[in-house]
Amino acid sequence: MHEWSEDAARDLMSLGGRLALLTRGEGSWVWDADENRYLDFLGGIAVNCLGHAHPVFVDAVSRQAATLSHVSNYFASPAQLEIAARLKRLAGTGEQGRVYLANSGAEANETAIKLSRLHGARFAETEGRARTAILVVEGAFHGRTMGTLSLTPKAAYRDPFQPALPDVITVERSIEGLESAFSSHAVAAMIVEPIQGEAGVVELPAGFLARARELTTEHDALLILDEVQTGSGRTGEWFAFQREGVTPDAVTVAKSIGAGFPLGALITFGAASDLFYPGTHNSTFGGNPLASAVANAVLGHIESENLLANVTARGAQLREAVLSLPLVGGTSGAGLLIGIRLTQPVAAAVRAAAHERGLIVNAPTDDVIRIAPAYTIGDDEIDEFVTRFGAALTAVAQNLPDIKEPK
Repeated sequence: MHEWSEDAARDLMSLGGRLALLTRGEGSWVWDADENRYLDFLGGIAVNCLGHAHPVFVDAVSRQAATLSHVSNYFASPAQLEIAARLKRLAGTGEQGRVYLANSGAEANETAIKLSRLHGARFAETEGRARTAILVVEGAFHGRTMGTLSLTPKAAYRDPFQPALPDVITVERSIEGLESAFSSHAVAAMIVEPIQGEAGVVELPAGFLARARELTTEHDALLILDEVQTGSGRTGEWFAFQREGVTPDAVTVAKSIGAGFPLGALITFGAASDLFYPGTHNSTFGGNPLASAVANAVLGHIESENLLANVTARGAQLREAVLSLPLVGGTSGAGLLIGIRLTQPVAAAVRAAAHERGLIVNAPTDDVIRIAPAYTIGDDEIDEFVTRFGAALTAVAQNLPDIKEPK
């Protein structure tokens, strides 16, 4: 065992092993303490949208840290106002939209839960009780805090911490399941990921979001989209809902918004913007000048360099490239959030084999490899990825006697 592993085992909470001691990064590459180099196609789980140590990120952190880094929620700052206006514009909220800045995706989703409660409280007088029911979709992952864990049906994550938040109803990932849930419950809100990353980059059925919008409108419930993983351009649009032609009541975003700097946000549309009022919610750190300045610089760079076009083009290039590799049965996702479906439940072995060959990916399920590289990748990174990933797949396939002829 290396010395760092002993330190980690002794001093860090026992929440899972760590694969390496990474010490520096540049672009799509990172190095460990032994100077081994890895191609990072996971990007800190869909976070590092500009790669590592990007000059725009470094300059934004340096400039703002030397100017004003924290003021608390007693004050506003120019950077905070700028990022709020930018998010409203990118999301298309119009004038009525509002932005709450948080520190993470889980915190943004916690805020969304409170938004649903405020909306549900409006029915106390007309229906005799407040609506508290929240619909979530099977396979969903919304975070690991107690509130967001309650929205996450996966038993392995939630069961050790029961009882969870009540009145959370899991619906089938089908339009029929959706319609059945609305006919059976007085719903305050539905919270849904446009693409379920943690479940294995699972796409919703065609027309699901549009039908969810129709039903939430018909039943006066909120449609809240969890775009923590898909937002900030990850799918090739600023938000995945913009690919579906629907307008939500609220959307949460985090991960890529700060390209490595922790930041999350809840963005509201229309009447949902008026639900919170003074005293109902806030955060000491949320929207501080440093985080806000970094997010402004990151999103501004994505816009000025038209990186969303690169996300779309490189995503298509990667999907095409992996289809000819051994063990690959198909792909899912959009833009640079890609699930590579394997023909055998060997994702953990493939991830490990990739790591041995200097490639960082992850295995959210037994038969899916997830990749979420930087928006800045080009031909060189893709060629390197295909070479290393192909070698990892071949190595795993050769140890599977039931596979007669790897592609």
